[in-house]
Amino acid sequence: MDERTKGAAYGILAYGLWGLFPLYFKTVAEVPPLEILAHRILWSFIALLPLVAAARQGGKIRAIFRNRKTALMLCGSTAMIGVNWLLFVIAVTSGRVLESSLGYFINPLVNILLGRLVLSERLRGAQRASLLLAAAGVALMTAFHGKVPWISVALAVTFAFYALLRKLTPVESLPGLTFETGILFPAAAFFIAWGAFSGNGAFLTGSARFDRLLPLAGFITAVPLLAFGAAARRVRLSTLGFLQYISPTGHFLLAVLVFGEPFGKAELAAFLLIWAGLAVYSIDALKALGEPSAG
Repeated sequence: MDERTKGAAYGILAYGLWGLFPLYFKTVAEVPPLEILAHRILWSFIALLPLVAAARQGGKIRAIFRNRKTALMLCGSTAMIGVNWLLFVIAVTSGRVLESSLGYFINPLVNILLGRLVLSERLRGAQRASLLLAAAGVALMTAFHGKVPWISVALAVTFAFYALLRKLTPVESLPGLTFETGILFPAAAFFIAWGAFSGNGAFLTGSARFDRLLPLAGFITAVPLLAFGAAARRVRLSTLGFLQYISPTGHFLLAVLVFGEPFGKAELAAFLLIWAGLAVYSIDALKALGEPSAG
C-alpha cells in the first residue's frame, strides 16, 4: 500500500468515526460543555501516554519542545482544535447537530480555499464553482434566519486551519497529538479536580453514569485524531476535503432521523446548494485522482 492509499484509508477511518460522535455526546448532554471539553483533553492525554511509551516516541515529543517553530505551530493547531471541540460539544448538547453537519459540509470547501491561498494548490474551475455554491447556501441560511449560522462557519474554519497547521508541521500524528493535549492537560486536570472537590462538577460527585461515560471521551477523541493526523501528512488538503463529508453525512442523518431536529424548506434549500457544490467538487476530484499530480 503506497502512502497516498494509506492516507486515504486513515482519512476514511477518522471521518467515519467522527460521523458517529453525536451519539456519544448526547449521552452526556447534561454536563456543561466546558467540563466535557476538559474531559476530552484529560483522558485523551492519558490514553496517549502508553501509546507513546510503547512506540518509543518520547524523544520526538522532547524534540518538539527544542524546536521553537514546530512548538509554536502545534500551539496554533492546539488552539484551533480546542475551539473546534468546544463548539461541537455546544452544538450537540444544545440540539444543533444539523448546524454541526452544515459546518462540516462546508469544511472541505474551506480546505480547498486554504490550499489555494496558503499552499498555492491549483484551483480549477469546478472548485471555484463549488465554493460559490457553498457560499450561496450559507447566505441563504443567513437570510432566512436573520443571522449567520456562526457555529457552522466557526466549525468549518477552525478545523480547516487545524488541518492546514498539522499539514505544515513536520511532526507525526502520535507525538503531535500528545503535545497538543499535553499542553492543555494541566488546565483540564485542574478544572475537573475543582469540580469534583467543590461538588460543582459531574465527575466523582455522585453520578456513577457520568463516572463511567466521561473517561470514554479520551478514547473516542484520540483514535480518529490519530488517524486524521496520519492522513493529513500523506494526502493533499483537497483530498482531505473530498473525504471530509463522510462525517457531516453521519451528523445529518443522526440529526434528522434519530434526534428529530427541525428540517424545513430553508434548511433543505441551503443544504441542496452545499451538496451541489460538493457534487461538483467530488466529480472534479475523482477525475484528478487519476492524474500524476493529484497526490
